[in-house]
Order: sequence, then C-alpha cells, then structure tokens
Amino acid sequence: MAESDAEPASCGAGRRLGAPETLGISTLDPGHRPPAMPPGRQVAIRVRMLDDTEEIFDVSQKASGKVLFDLVCSHMNLVEGDYFGLEYQNHQKMIVWLDHIKPIYKQLRRPKHTILKFSVKFFPPDHAQLLEELTRYLFALQIKQDLCCGRLTCNESSAALMVSHIIQSEIGDFEESQCRSHLLNNNYIPDQMPLIDKIMDFHSKHIGQTPAESDYQLLEVARKLEMYGIRLHPAKDRERTKLSLAVAHTGVLVFQRHTRINAFNWSKIRKLSFKRKRFLIKLKPDLNSSYQDTLEFLMASRDCCKVFWKICVEYHAFFRLFEEPKPKPKPVLFTRGSYFRFSGRTQKQVIDYVKESEFKKIPFERKHSRVQHNSRLSPLPSPQHHQVPTESGVSSDRLSSPPRRHWKESVLVSAEDPAALRTARVSPAHQRNGHDDRTDSISRTEETRGSTRRTHLEHLNTGLVSNSPPLPASAGHPHGMVNGQRSLDLGSHSPNGRQPSPLTSPLLNDACSVRTDDEEEVRRKRFPTDRAYFMAKELLTTERTYLKDLEVVTMSFQSAVGQDEATPDSLKETVLSTFEPLHKFHTGFLREVEQRLALWEGRSNAHIKGDYQRIGDVMLKNLQALKPLTVNLTKQSEVLLELEKACKASRRLESLCRDFELQKVCYVPLNVFILRPLHRLVHYKQILESLCKHYPATHVDFRDCRAALAEVSEVVEQLQGSLIEMENLQKLLELKKDLIGVDNLVVPGREFIRLGCLSKLSGKGLQQRMFFLFNDVILYTTRGMTSTNQFRVHGQLPLRGLTIRESEDEWGVPYAFTLAGQGQSVVVAASSLTEMEKWMDDIKMAIQMAKTSNGPLSDLLTHSLADSKCPEDSSVEAESEDDMTASHTSLEKPAPHRGNTMVHVCWHRNTSVSMVDFSIAVENQLSGNLLRKFKNSNGWQKLWVVFTNFSLFFYKSHQDDYPLASLPLLGYSVTIPSDNENIHKDYVFKLHFKSHVYYFRSESEYTFERYRSSPASLLLMFLLC
Repeated sequence: MAESDAEPASCGAGRRLGAPETLGISTLDPGHRPPAMPPGRQVAIRVRMLDDTEEIFDVSQKASGKVLFDLVCSHMNLVEGDYFGLEYQNHQKMIVWLDHIKPIYKQLRRPKHTILKFSVKFFPPDHAQLLEELTRYLFALQIKQDLCCGRLTCNESSAALMVSHIIQSEIGDFEESQCRSHLLNNNYIPDQMPLIDKIMDFHSKHIGQTPAESDYQLLEVARKLEMYGIRLHPAKDRERTKLSLAVAHTGVLVFQRHTRINAFNWSKIRKLSFKRKRFLIKLKPDLNSSYQDTLEFLMASRDCCKVFWKICVEYHAFFRLFEEPKPKPKPVLFTRGSYFRFSGRTQKQVIDYVKESEFKKIPFERKHSRVQHNSRLSPLPSPQHHQVPTESGVSSDRLSSPPRRHWKESVLVSAEDPAALRTARVSPAHQRNGHDDRTDSISRTEETRGSTRRTHLEHLNTGLVSNSPPLPASAGHPHGMVNGQRSLDLGSHSPNGRQPSPLTSPLLNDACSVRTDDEEEVRRKRFPTDRAYFMAKELLTTERTYLKDLEVVTMSFQSAVGQDEATPDSLKETVLSTFEPLHKFHTGFLREVEQRLALWEGRSNAHIKGDYQRIGDVMLKNLQALKPLTVNLTKQSEVLLELEKACKASRRLESLCRDFELQKVCYVPLNVFILRPLHRLVHYKQILESLCKHYPATHVDFRDCRAALAEVSEVVEQLQGSLIEMENLQKLLELKKDLIGVDNLVVPGREFIRLGCLSKLSGKGLQQRMFFLFNDVILYTTRGMTSTNQFRVHGQLPLRGLTIRESEDEWGVPYAFTLAGQGQSVVVAASSLTEMEKWMDDIKMAIQMAKTSNGPLSDLLTHSLADSKCPEDSSVEAESEDDMTASHTSLEKPAPHRGNTMVHVCWHRNTSVSMVDFSIAVENQLSGNLLRKFKNSNGWQKLWVVFTNFSLFFYKSHQDDYPLASLPLLGYSVTIPSDNENIHKDYVFKLHFKSHVYYFRSESEYTFERYRSSPASLLLMFLLC
C-alpha cells in the first residue's frame, strides 16, 4: 500500500467532506452496539448529509426511528449525535422530525421515495459546549446552508465575515486572484456580488487560521445573531396579525418577519398545548406582567400546531431537564391528548458522557476542503472534493476490528444539482487513513452483492453545491468498475417502471463515457468537416430516435396493452395496419442512411472519388417509396379517436394505457408518439431546405435534394390541415388527464390556446393558480393535494361577454389585469411584463374568436364551485386535542398519474406555453451526441441527447430503449459562456437556471448553431430569457 505522501493530489483534495472510517462509535452507551434489527422486510432509506452527499441505509421497516438514527451517527463516528436529527417532508408537505420511538413504516408512507435530511436539531447557546471537533464542523456546515438559503439573516458585515471564515476553511490563506475566482464561482449568500470586496478584505486577515479555527470563529459570529438556529412557523395573533413562532434554548419566541418582538422564557411558561388550529401558551401568574394568563396563536392547521408543539416539548426537555423523561403509562380504556415525549439524552447527559468517554481523545486530521488539484496526477479529470476529516491516531487493533455494519453505497444523480453527481464510494470500513484497500474492497463487495443502489435527488431542493470527483477506486478500472463491480444502469431503479419526474430526474454518470480532450480532437480530425455532412448526420441521428419512437407503439404498446383481452380487435387492427408498414419502411431507410454516412466518413475507398459524399439521392428514392404509405399517415386521427373511444368503454383498458404511460419507455405522452409520423415529414422538409440553401446549383447533390424537397413538400401541404387538427385533439386529450372536475373537455370545435401560471387575487392575497385558455372558456385550477398531482378546476370564465383590462394601478399589484364576465370578475397577476402581454394578447384574440364563431357553450364543470373550493379557503377541522381517538375514513387509493407533463413543469417554473409553442417544440426535434460538463467539474461526458417537447432527454447511447434522465428546459436560459468561465473549447453553449449551470459541447459548428438557433431553441430563448 502506498504511503500518504505518494498521492498528494488525490488524497489531499478529499480529506474534509467524506465519511471517515467507521469505528463503531454512536450515541449509545459505551460498549453497546446498535440495537438488533427487528425482523421484517428490509427497506432502503436515503439520508442526505450536511455536505449534500447521500447515503443509503438498509433497515427493517418495523425498526424504530432510533435504530436508523443510530446507524447514521455510527456511520459518521459522531459522538454528540443528540444535537442532530433526521427531518423529512411528510404526506402533508410539512417538514417534520423523525420520531425515535415510532416504527419507520408508521412515519414514512413511501420510504423508497423519501429523502431524510440529517440536520442540526438543537442549537446550544454557546458552541464551546460542543466538545467534539467533528460536531463543530457539522454545525459549521449547517450555518453555511442557512446562510446560502437566506434562513440566517444578518447585516452585510456579519455575512461577509462569516463567508470569509468559510472560504478560509475551504481554500486556505488569502491569495487575491484565487479568492476572487472562488467567490465568483461559488455563492454563499444571496446577493453576494456587492460584498465580494468586503469578504476578501476579511479573508486577508485570517492568514494562518486552520480549518478547525475557522469553524470555531464562524460559530462564534453566528451564535450572536438573532436568527441563529431559528426555524420560523407562520401564525397569527388574535387580531389576525401575521407573525411567526419559533423555539430556542431559552423558550418560545415571537417574530414579525425577521424581527423578534417577544420572548417567553421556559421559567415563565406553565403549559404549552394546542386545540385544533390554536396554539396556547399558559403563563405562570405574575403580578408585574401585563400579559394574560393564556396567549393564543392561530396557525394554518391542527397539524401545524402539533408539529410546533412537539418541537417545543423536545427543546424544553433537551435544554432544561437533567435526564430523559420517563414515559407515562397509557390508560387501558380511554386516551386523551397526545402522549408524545422526548426520547434521547438531554444536553447535560451528552456533555457528561463525552467528558467521561475516551472517544473525545481521538484527534482529527483536518485539511482544507478545496485545494489546488493537478489533473495530470489523476487518471481521470476530477474537480475538487469535500470530505469530512478522517480520524487519525487510532490503534491498530481497532482498525482491524470488523465494522458494525456494511453501509449500502449510493450513486447520486440529479438533473438539477451538480453536487449530486457522484460515483459509488469505497466503504469507509475499507479505508485506512485516507487510502482504500482495493483488494479487500473488491472481495467484500462480492460478498455483499447489490449493496450499491441508485438514488434520485429532488430538484426543487437544490441546497448547497459541493463537488465530487471520480474516485481513485473507479479511476483504476478503465471499464467503469466501482468497488469491484461495473457501473450501474441508472435507469432500472425507478419503481414500477415509472419514469422519474422531470423535476427530479437523474443525470447520467457512466465512467465509460468520459472522453479526454485529446481523443476528441483526434476524432474530429478524422471525420469530414463539410457542412452538408453534418446535415446528413442530423438526418441519421433523428431517424434513429424516430425509429425508436415507432417501436414504442409497434412493440412496447402492443406487448403491454395490445395483447390484453380488454383491447378491442378494431383498435389492434387500426394500430397494426397504421404503424407496422411505417416501421418496416423506416427500418430500411435508416439502414441506407447509415451505410451512406459510413461511406461518407471514409470507412472505404469510395469517398476518394466523391461518389458517396451526398444524401439527396437516398432521400429522393425513399420519399418516393413513402408516397404509397401516405394513406397510413392520414389514419393518425383515427388511431387517436379509436383509442379514446376504447378507453371510455373499458375501465380496464384505460388503466392499462395509464400504466403504460408511467413506464420509462414512454418518455412523452402516448398521443405524441402516435403523431410522430406526421412530425417526421416536417423534419424531412426542414433538412432538405437546409441542404438546398447550402449547395450551389452546380453541386452534384443539388438536383436530387431539390426533387426530394418537392416530393415531401407536396405531402406536407396535403396533411397540414389535418396535422393542426390532430395536434389540437392530442393536446385536449392530454389536458383531460391532467384536470379534475371537467367532464366534456374534448368536444367538436374547442381549441386549446394557452396554459400557464397566474396569481389570482383574493381576500387572502395572491394565490398561485393554473389557467387554461380555450377558444370559448378560461378555466382556473390548482394542483390537488392527492398523490395523483392532478389539477382541480375551481372556476370557469366564458369568453362571450368577457372583457379584459390592465389593473396594475387599480390594485397596486405588478403585471395585474382584470377579467370581467357575466356576474363575476377575476383579478390575476403575471410573473413578468412579457407573460402579461402574452396572456392579454391571446385572451383578446380568443374573445374575438368567440364573438364571430359558434363554438361550444356547454358547461365544463361537473361539480359546483362550492365543491371545488381551494384547500386554503376551507375551514374544516380534522380533529381536536381532546379527540385523539376520532375515527378516520379510509380513502380509496387514487390511480397513479403521470406527474412530469408540461402542465406540472409550468406550475413549478411559474410560466406559460401556448399551442403554437407546443407545435414548434414537437415538430423540431434534435438528436445526437453532446459532451456535457457541470459548472465546477473538469471532465466532459459524452451523452446521447434528444431535444423535444421543451426537454432534454439523456441516454447512454442511441441504442437504449428509454432515457435515463430528463431536464425540462422551461425556465432555463441559453447563452454562450463568457471568458471568465474558463471554457476554452469550441462550440459550447450554456444552459442556466438560477444557480444551476450546464455546459454542452457539440461536435461541429453546424450542430452548435442548430441547438442555439433552431426554431425550438429560439422559441425557448423567447419564452424564458
């Protein structure tokens, strides 16, 4: 085994943020092991650490929360684990702490799809009470997160000082150019740019300060802030004034915005309780106080009250009691109130335990988390890496002792978080002072097959950015070996074959796909550079994708739905007779195009004569052969209507189709695949038009391209009218699945115009609503609270008699306008001036259309508006504190629903899309290989990318049957990297949304221009930039 100084680059950059070797230390008493795992089915629980890495722990679903928490603490060698907790979002979308007493299955409804977050739970008043350096380091990470997300508010000087201590611990002593570059590439606080000079000035004064000292100084500044450790819980007082409640070591605090206006010390509080929505603080009698005996605060719901009450109980017990409170005996017959109690050691017990234990004497080897990395010393390009400091000075017998548990390693992937892209790590139990025993690791991994698991990070929780390089264990295996096993197929982890949500989709992480710059340059020089070649190559790459899309209908759909007895014979015959001939024809066409491109690329001597450096003759021949199949192209509407009719007649078939759309192979709605043949003709026309513009009239390929263009233009012109009608029908059928409360959305004459987010003004302020504009009516909806994620209709505005006017000055709301109809008026606000103008133009156009046409006038809603009230408008109580045994009705499990449609993306990104936009997006599809790079990484990854339907879909190769990841582009901007971003490569374009940045590198100038200036890309930039 190599000595520590033999690999300075690879080891030095990875000393600070990874998990150290597991010594079996936990929050249990000395000499005790974690409790035995109860019998039962094992479930994989994902836990996100404070450095934004994720670990997977296999526990019994019957195990208590304490068992899981002890495993996490033991994994990190954390002695003072009682200051921390595991929080998660429950089914009511509230952030709650994992209860240590209750079984896991009673708290996590879907443990495989829930990410628990390891966070600081109890903030002591003085960080000197934290006796372990690792504990202080984890507190520093928590402060860093709170600063970044804006939870820890403070003045500019305090913020700059804290950031200076953070970067001192990350990059070391001050060096002006390095410090400025680091601050430009990393955001630690909102609005950081104006404070860069002040941060650098503070940083220059920290020379010689070690990372541990920086953490200590950071906590010293943070603990003096008013918002230190504060988690606000919205509430109102008796006068309905908006306030926030919080709990600290001193007692219960009252805030107005971010200013503390009152505090109730534990010594003055007699009792804390809640009843329904009311949170009650009963004070001890005090003749000198002007407060009433009982203070009442109104919260959003009873569950909000209960969550805050539990936190108060735990804070009081942890900081005020000497030992853990004893459980109360439960009555045999009747129960009243909640029997929740604090479980765990109090702060005094923790301090006493650490002082008496020998574990506190184990020193840490602390190094800066970000050091200069020389890529020449590493076999693969790797960015800087964060790691938790490893512990040194451990006796050899302890190191040789078997670990308490083999941790289940995780491959972290996310479409929205660059920090989430990680390879599986060598188990900490197999590391020795920063080195990994590879032989031992491989043998142990073979013994525990299946220990590597994939995880999907949630996009909307984007957290702090931390970088992760390819690890030496994987770098040593050229074929993508990780811990003795091959890199995993990331696409097979999604349960029930579902495709991940677009907002939570993974990105590819294949060790085999990393390509060095030298290899790429050699490849470029070997292939043709003629612009016509890359146009022909676009034909090839998109034809490959198109053939795969046809196979979704002819193979996947037929095997999943067509073979079922519930499928009518007429539907089977219609689908087979329409798509089978097309699939057979395009299989042969693709083969010819591949052969021609192989010759064009010079894989035979024919290219010397120039006989095969053209594509027009192949296209002319095949487009003429396609003409007899035009009748199949006109049957697309028959397939759509036949499928819709069959689904209405058979609930079994409807369920089969819904389940099929949830499979990964169906990466866009099924109806979009049915219309692909018509869209493909439009794409042929675009490619031939580009070739005719490129070629001079004397070129050998010009005549064939012009003749082929005439052939396809004739067919497109014949089918254009039916294409528009079918796209509208397809969109109505898709929206029907997304909406609840609509019975007859698909009727003759109805046309979809626009959908998107607007804020509706009501007595409670602006509330987010999803609006749908048709040629006869406007629907406004909100997303349902059920697992189906469908949108419930709350109201409709018929367009006949509707007027629209700007009302920003009238209501004092930016970008507001009023929709006034017969007997009702709605005030809405757009997110920007551009959005307001698009909505107003489309609504005015639709009103004019409604005046001059005899469109549908039937009522859309199946229920009254009173039945469809928004959840926040209702005041129904669930149960009271005095009625804990109230019966609960069992609801039927809702049918699964596709949650990654464009409606949901518009909801989350607060934007809108029109029917014209949808048509452009599906008719202008791009496919091919791109190199992708993250903001803080060095290496480029080769991916097969499909650009359609406002999204990028990522594959390992064009041979894959389904995408392994997707990235919805609504909300992203498309630009060219600036000089200070150090992207010294050609043909690179940049996608960025908020703090998420991706670089994509194309193989040619033509491909680069296609991604940046194609109709779909121009539309994207118009919508979002």
